[in-house]
This record gives sequence, structure tokens and C-alpha cells, in this order.
Amino acid sequence: MTKADTASRLAGQSRVELLVVGGGVMGLWAALTAERLGIETLLIDEGALARGASGGLLGALMPHMPDKWNDKKQLQFDALLSLEDEVAALEAETGLSAGYRRSGRIIPLPKPHLRKIAARHELEAEVNWRVGERRFAWKVLDATPAGEGWPVSEVCGSGLVHDTFAARVSPRGLTGMLVSRLRTARHVRIAEGKGLASLSGTTARLADGETISFGHCILAAGHGAFPLLQSLGAPLAQPLGQPVKGQAALLKGDIDPDLPLLYLDGLYVVPHEGGYAAIGSTSEDRFDAPFATDEQLEDLIRRARDLAPALLSAEVVERWAGLRPKAIDRDPMVGPHPDNPRVIALTGGFKVSFGIAHRLAAEALGVVAGRAMALPAGFHLDNHIAVAARSA
Repeated sequence: MTKADTASRLAGQSRVELLVVGGGVMGLWAALTAERLGIETLLIDEGALARGASGGLLGALMPHMPDKWNDKKQLQFDALLSLEDEVAALEAETGLSAGYRRSGRIIPLPKPHLRKIAARHELEAEVNWRVGERRFAWKVLDATPAGEGWPVSEVCGSGLVHDTFAARVSPRGLTGMLVSRLRTARHVRIAEGKGLASLSGTTARLADGETISFGHCILAAGHGAFPLLQSLGAPLAQPLGQPVKGQAALLKGDIDPDLPLLYLDGLYVVPHEGGYAAIGSTSEDRFDAPFATDEQLEDLIRRARDLAPALLSAEVVERWAGLRPKAIDRDPMVGPHPDNPRVIALTGGFKVSFGIAHRLAAEALGVVAGRAMALPAGFHLDNHIAVAARSA
């Protein structure tokens, strides 16, 4: 019997211990965590695994600013740090590469007041960006450490910041590695092309009419999880979340993969292995064509080439658009539904999913094991429901 036959047969069984809905980076980490815990799991996705927002191009792993430190910033810092070890372990297991590199980030400072703010952040990073003997810097400099033109001096009228903590990963490299690992799993079965239509109690009805009974269900279906979660309780005044369109591009040229990321006014330039650089991204709350690119992306490409002349001769080899899940209270949305605790949310990562998905998945699986979540209160599904219950 092939693995496809096994997955199809599993999907038709009356009960699974854990049902994970969504094959993006959140769902993949949830399934891998379940595998490590020995929990019999069925992972389903309405299409192929890792083809939604998690199949994008950018892969920037950028920390929050080091000022006004709180539990959310600490969680992200710890997650970004531990991701390095997680990736290394998976690369050793699979023999694949996630394209991970702690290459740092450069932020130009065009105006004098920005330098003053950055100087304060430099002192705060000395306190907050450290763990044990490891320290990461937010350095205010007069000139780029990456060589002339990365970025152009014209945008650095008041110097620049060199952040040594930021990193990057290939979104498709990481998700591809997770998928490869799961296809050899002992406790996880995969059913692609299996969309979830509705949930009632501990029963899931699929789009093709199949039903699955589960012990727990983790909803990690990106923006598609929001209406499913909303259907489980009393009517809410506002949606629990929304899809936000993002556009990005991939360029190929003679671009050094050691170069740090560039960030300026919402524009990201992320060098990758093989001479590639990813450019992004837009954040569009309103859109007519969710998966089509337009002039907004062309403007980002022009801005990127103005920022870094090394991109002028680089060819645009791919233009990409997708929908990212933005929860109503902006933070990720994790935890059991108050009206159906067997259903656990794992979505709403928006722009931070790749950096913290492994940590959020561990907390979601902790709920399956009967443990309370160790997450900031703003991340809890309960908090998002409370916000959505209020009139806009």
C-alpha cells in the first residue's frame, strides 16, 4: 500500500488522536512536534503542503526593537535563537538545507532624530539582546560594514544601524525540509487535497463529505482558520481575523549570500544562497486579485534597486503574491476554543510566523498533553475572541 493510499484510508477512519488542519509552516511544526511526542496524527491540507503563504520568497527573521522590553519581545527573541538549533537538527536528519544564515541587518538612518533613537536602542540591546555568554548588537555606525553600495550612502545621511541578531531562511527550503521529514514519520500521516468544511464537537467534516472523529484538532489553516474558529461559539461583532495580501519578488544576480538584510521604510531586501535576493513586501487589506502581482510590486523592485545598485543587473526570476493571516488583535492566535476546548487555534502569525512557529506549535501540543500555555496573554485565542466580541 502506498503512502497516498494509507493517507486516504486514514482520512476515512472513524477517529484519529490528533487532527492537524493546514500544511503551512504552523501546521508542519505542529505535526513534527506531535511526531516527536509519539501522538498519532493526521495532517490534512486542502491543497499540497506548504503551497499557501508559507510558500513565499522573503524569509526575513528580524527581531523586535530592543526597547520597551516585554514578554512578547522576550518570547520572539528566545524563539529566533532556538530556531537556529532546530534548523541544524533537521538539516542533519534530512540532508536538506533550509537556507538559514544569521547574516544580520542594516537599517539606514536618513534623518538626525532617527540616529538619536537608534543610539538609545544600542544601549537597550546590550541589556536585552543577550543570553548567557551570547550577545547580539544593535550598533550605530557612520558607514556600512557591508561594502560600498549596500546600501547607497544617499539614504544614510545620519548613519545606519547594524543589527547582528537578524537572520534569514528560505521559506521553501524550510517548509520543504519539514515536509520531507514528515513523509518519513512513524506517527504522522498526510492527506493532501483534503479541505475542512466544518467542525462540530469532536467531528470534522471534510469538503468531500468525509467525516473524521478526533481527540484534539489543531487549526493551523492560515486565514482559513478564522471563520472555522468563529463558527464554534456565539456570534461575534467582528471577524477574528482577515487575510492580508503580500507581494514579493525574487531576483538572481551576482549577490553575495553573506550580505546582511536591508530594511528601509517597509522595504526588505533579503540575500539568499546562489546569488538570489528576495524583495518585499506589500501589506494590502483590500485587493481584488489575491494571487496576482501589480504595480505595487514593481515599485518595490525599483526602490530596492535604488537602495542597492548590486540589484540593478539582477534579473527578476519570480513575482509572487499570497494571503497572510492577520488576527484581530495583531498578535498570533493560539490556544483552545472556550466553547470547544478540543479545538486549538494555531494561526495569525502574519509577518512573524517563520521565526516563532516552532515555539507556538510546542505550546499548542502542550494543550493536547493537558498543560497550560506559557505564552503572553495577548497571544491567547480567548483574548482575540474578547476583542472580536466588542463592536468596532
